[in-house]
Amino acid sequence: MALIKSISGIRGTIGGVVDENLTPVNAVKFAAAYGIWLKQQNKAKTLNVILGRDARISGEMISNLVANTLIGLGINVIDLGLSTTPTVEIAVTLDHADGGIIITASHNPKQWNALKLLNHKGEFLNAVNGEKILKIAEEEDFLFAEVDDLGQYQKKDDYIERHISEVLKLDLIDVEAIKNANFKVVVDAVNSTGGIAIPSLLKKLGVECVALYCDPNGHFPHNPEPLKEHLTDISELVVKEKADFGIVVDPDVDRLAIICEDGSMFGEEYTLVACADYVLGKTTGKSAEKTINTVSNLSSSRALRDITLKHGGQYYASAVGEVNVVELMKETNAIIGGEGNGGIIYPESHYGRDSLVGVGLFLSHLAHAKISCKNLRESYPSYYMSKSKIELTPEINVDLILDKMAQKYKHENHSTIDGVKIDFETEWVHLRKSNTEPIIRIYTESNSQENADKLAVRFIEEIKQAV
Repeated sequence: MALIKSISGIRGTIGGVVDENLTPVNAVKFAAAYGIWLKQQNKAKTLNVILGRDARISGEMISNLVANTLIGLGINVIDLGLSTTPTVEIAVTLDHADGGIIITASHNPKQWNALKLLNHKGEFLNAVNGEKILKIAEEEDFLFAEVDDLGQYQKKDDYIERHISEVLKLDLIDVEAIKNANFKVVVDAVNSTGGIAIPSLLKKLGVECVALYCDPNGHFPHNPEPLKEHLTDISELVVKEKADFGIVVDPDVDRLAIICEDGSMFGEEYTLVACADYVLGKTTGKSAEKTINTVSNLSSSRALRDITLKHGGQYYASAVGEVNVVELMKETNAIIGGEGNGGIIYPESHYGRDSLVGVGLFLSHLAHAKISCKNLRESYPSYYMSKSKIELTPEINVDLILDKMAQKYKHENHSTIDGVKIDFETEWVHLRKSNTEPIIRIYTESNSQENADKLAVRFIEEIKQAV
């Protein structure tokens, strides 16, 4: 059905034909390429790699293939078993490992799986290193270890708890305030590893947890992407249980969505906005030298910019992709950042999207604000987004089309660091090409859903005219 190779890893559907799907052969080839790359970076050194997986059905099979491939290269494997993406990232740093692999297809349906690759800092690889691994895999330039030099295998099953302990140590996670607020929360973890991590975190924070789809068996009860149309069950249960709000995470727990007490969506875009509002508010004025910058990608809501400016900080926009957000956060010394899909990156913890950190910050914010979840959402600027795409024939030069659009709007406030983004006074449009298909993705935001949709339709027509 599908196999997608990119600088961030390899993902595809399980079964089928080699090199057309994510088969055992492809998992071994890509794990071997990563292992060879690690060995090239670390000459004459015994290497350790952290391995973890979400709960999807194919996870154990793919994990075993990856572990044994690395062992065959002479690399030691520390297997966390059922885990989360941010847990593996933290484990790499706490164990001083040389890298990490998470077996997860994130928000994709259950037939998908993937290998996500980390460096020695527990961060996703940059484009240069990703390309090197793709080249090694393509050339099958592998040299495996002889029998006396095979790697060792070790299991560690306590890392989610260690991750929770690290979250609770963060200065801005106010455990006592959260406990005193007596929150009641419903959790939808789509039957993956968030069902282990989030209820355990809430228990330690003194929050009453109503578990929905928290059995980590990999049988997703609904589409695992945390979008409004997939979350009717938790929306209804939040109201029925008279809960203060609901928490939704994706299968690998790096995206966080919130449901208000009336069953309405807080909005994935606004998860980061709320957490940033809290962090900025607690940081402002502490030190004249302390920067209060924030970063999100070009396709994220203006609301983060507005909140940052309100606190006297500076907002920056990166190209789409977590590695790009992290790179710009480091350049600008940002204190919080992330992506509009509910991904919170808080450097005081680590440079990776982390829903556990996001839950801790959001609960602290709500406990200090002493208002309802709905009222908190209503306190922020209201923006509305539209996400569309236009499919083109393969012979059409997508880059040329985007260049034409950039020229047409060169007198507007615009950016070309990732496709073309045009900022108008009350709205914006972001045009990006797909890396795998002849498609232009069209993201718009405005002060009403009607206006956001109209802006998208307008640019679809303009692109057709440019073609």
